[in-house]
Order: sequence, then structure tokens, then C-alpha cells
Amino acid sequence: MADQHLLETGDDGVTTLTLNRPERLNAITGDMFERLLATLERIAGDASVGAVILAGAGRAFSAGGDIGEMADRNPAESPAEAVRTLRRRMELVRLLHEMPQPTLARVNGPAAGAGMCLALACDLRIAGPAAAFTTAFAKVGYAGDYGGSYFLPRLVGTGKARELYFTAAKVDADEALRIGLVNRVVAQAQLVTATHALAASFAAGPRLALAQMKRNLNRAEGEGLSALLDLEAEGQIRCRLTDDHREAARAFIEKRPPLFKGT
Repeated sequence: MADQHLLETGDDGVTTLTLNRPERLNAITGDMFERLLATLERIAGDASVGAVILAGAGRAFSAGGDIGEMADRNPAESPAEAVRTLRRRMELVRLLHEMPQPTLARVNGPAAGAGMCLALACDLRIAGPAAAFTTAFAKVGYAGDYGGSYFLPRLVGTGKARELYFTAAKVDADEALRIGLVNRVVAQAQLVTATHALAASFAAGPRLALAQMKRNLNRAEGEGLSALLDLEAEGQIRCRLTDDHREAARAFIEKRPPLFKGT
């Protein structure tokens, strides 16, 4: 895949990854999935990155997997081989969900199928008025992949998630906000700057504490209360020992904004 199909830029401690096939509504090829996976693996271990934005070029976030490529699949590939390939690529949604940095989807337009799932895997979704979401899988005879059946019920409830999967109905930005599918809807002209400002505020914040918060919240999705209390206690004490906490305490006493360094 040509590198220009996934653009990577950085500013203010924020890395922005842009799916860049605007002429195909950022439909994602297998090579693009591989590239995105490798990029997220690298970023997850990069201490200089404090937040990650996933975006789409042009008028769409992503139309999902490239249907043309799907129709051209290698007939010699066995089902078992296909499962292994897909499962490896699907690790990218686990990374978006579990990497220590806050992840934000900047949804400027349609997000369908696997494209919608990538947005769901992010910690936050900031949408413009032109955003629209559809699971889309039923329309092409698919059951769904890239973690949508895990993330969507946790955002909108199991009943609504089943409806959106079975019907492949389209959800506009206002409805997405109402049902909890997105966190914010901002004016289209302000979408880039508003999303970056929010991500930059996370990058400038107490990064170790935010990473621990993310671990706590992720574990809360599947753990019992007792196990979660253990995790919170351990994480809180680790944060207590950081320079960021000591700086925040001093700043509170001195009535000034804290200057966090991620240590």
C-alpha cells in the first residue's frame, strides 16, 4: 500500500492518523488494515504521544472494508487461513481500546461497517453534523467483524445494538448523540480544531493517571466489583507516587495551573 493511504501527523503531543482514500470514501483495503495495525502498535509504546486521533479524509470517515477487494479474494486461501488473517488485523481495535493513550475518532461523514467499528473502538467519538453511522453488514451478507458486537451494546444498549445490526439502519449525528453513540457533535467547520483541542488537553494532562483510568474503565466492563476495587487501589497508589501528582498538589496549594510532564 502506498503510504499516502494512511497519513500520520503530530502536534502538541497528539498523533493524528488519517485514512486517505477520499475518492472511495476511505474504504479500507487489507494493506491499509495492516498498515494501521503496525502504526498503532508502534504508537502504543511511544511515550512522546499523549493522545491519538483517527480521522478520514474528504467527506467520509470510512465506508468500511473495500467491497471491490472483497469480491477479488484469492480463491486458493483456505477458510482457516482467512480467519487467521482477519483475526490478526482485528487486533487494531483492541489497540485503539487498550493502548495507554486516549483515542478519539473524528467523524466528519459516513462511518459504515468496519469503519464504524473503528470509531466505536476509540475512547471518544467527536462528530460533525454530516456524520452518519451504519453497521451495514447485513446489506452485504456479513455478520460483522472488528469488534462492533462488543462495543456497540456497551454504548447504546443491547436492544438498540441488535436493531442497528439487524436492520443496518443509518443513524445521523443528532440521533447518534441522543443514543450515546457519539460524545459530542460540533459544527463541521470546527470539527478539526475542536477534536484536536480536546486531544491536546489529554496529552497535556497527567498521562500516567489517564492511562490508569483507561485500564480501570476497560476492566470494569468485564470484572466483578471486588477485582475492580483491587485494580483501582493499586493504580491510585501508583499515581500517588508520580511527579505529576506531586506537581498537581503543589499547584493546588499555590493556586496555579499544574504543569504535567507524564512522569
